[in-house]
Amino acid sequence: MPSVSPLVAGLLAFAATLGVRAVSRNRLIRRKLRLSLLLFAAHLGLVLVLEWSAPASAGQAAADFAARIRSIDHLVLALAIVNLAVVLLINPFRADRVPDHFPNIVQDTIVIGLFALVATVVMQEKFLTTSAVGAVVIGFALQDTLGNMFAGLAIQVEKPFRVGHWVTVGAFEGLVAEITWRATKLRTKTGNLVIIPNNVVSKEAIVNYSEPALPTRLQVEVGVSYQVPPNEVKAALAEAVAAVPSILQEPAPEVVMAEFGSSSILYRVRFWTTEFARDEILRDHVQTAVYYMLRRRGMEIPFPIQIEYHREDPPVRTPERGRELEAMLARVDVFGPLSDENRAELVASSVERMYGAGEAIVRQGSAGNSLFVVCRGRVRVTVDPGAREVATIDEGGWFGEMSLLTGEPRTATVSAVGDCAVLEITADLFRRIALANPSVVEQVTRVVSDRREGLARSREAAVTAARPPGTMQASFLARVQRFLGLTGD
Repeated sequence: MPSVSPLVAGLLAFAATLGVRAVSRNRLIRRKLRLSLLLFAAHLGLVLVLEWSAPASAGQAAADFAARIRSIDHLVLALAIVNLAVVLLINPFRADRVPDHFPNIVQDTIVIGLFALVATVVMQEKFLTTSAVGAVVIGFALQDTLGNMFAGLAIQVEKPFRVGHWVTVGAFEGLVAEITWRATKLRTKTGNLVIIPNNVVSKEAIVNYSEPALPTRLQVEVGVSYQVPPNEVKAALAEAVAAVPSILQEPAPEVVMAEFGSSSILYRVRFWTTEFARDEILRDHVQTAVYYMLRRRGMEIPFPIQIEYHREDPPVRTPERGRELEAMLARVDVFGPLSDENRAELVASSVERMYGAGEAIVRQGSAGNSLFVVCRGRVRVTVDPGAREVATIDEGGWFGEMSLLTGEPRTATVSAVGDCAVLEITADLFRRIALANPSVVEQVTRVVSDRREGLARSREAAVTAARPPGTMQASFLARVQRFLGLTGD
């Protein structure tokens, strides 16, 4: 059988490698095969040099030169074949991914090890002697580089973290962007790239926020006055954090009393998330919800006490603010029939409550016995299913009249559009005024009935048209009187 010349074999190997690289979908294979292509091209060049520089009557010097060229050619060819074989045997050919057990650094190590073995066999004792001397020289010259290289190899084998994990390495925290022979690259939350030498990574404590389980626990701390019982504070904080939609409800959030501080009791709110990259945003949401909840419940977050001083609490409501609220109630249809004295009593005995943007003031289906007047801001009214928006109520508007007058469950969910304040008037407060002046009930129910009949006519014109005028008002008045206890039934 005729033998194939080295030049033809090299051309075939180059063409086959180029074809494999072209059809593979794996980017790592395509990148690594560039080395084999370059080495096969070098092999072809060395073969041509041998053919053109070897005359028939060559002397001893030419023979020695040709022997050296052949040795180099054998090494080049061996490295090209080893690299090609390792790349194709380890990596998936049709999938664009890196095997978990053979990351890039491990594959490079295998190629170098196999090449060293083949080179030892090809050059025998001479290569061993030369490599031993060279290893001593290189070892002294490249101590730091070799340390980083072996540390990078250990990181890839042990896998304390992977690309895409959130980690803390020493004083640095970030997303693992790349692990190379020399260094590990972290992308911080500010968008900066931190490059940490691998020998430094191997010496530092590593915190991996993405393993063994993806959910990560975060926490915020808040101090509350000693005047409030701890169980009440824990209940308020638990309710506040449960209403934050961007945290996990399983595992459930926790509230614990951390310590007795110098000016307050310190509580720790612990919650879970799968989005560690948004930890500051999540803490902001939780702390905002905690602030508004404590503010609504009248639980004080004390100022840090550095010196002794006598504090005078400002009045809950100034006389000017009281007159503003009375004037607002006078413009509200449902309270228009009341006397000035009645409205002043309502304002004096009611409470202003503050809500943050997106917080629910009342929820559809929940029990209620109060009416709300929007004092500042705007609210949105939605109904299930689908949380469909049906109305918005601006400053001076009101909602919740049916729960005030009949005790019915809430018929819609009302949420704050932005930060807003509402005045809550309870059924007990309205009952006191109604008992003192029963005619007020008839006047108020007439306004509410007119409003409800108008809504009913717009929604069910055909049905309402057949109803005798005043029927809804009469039945509604009876229901209100029964609820408020104004009848003898």
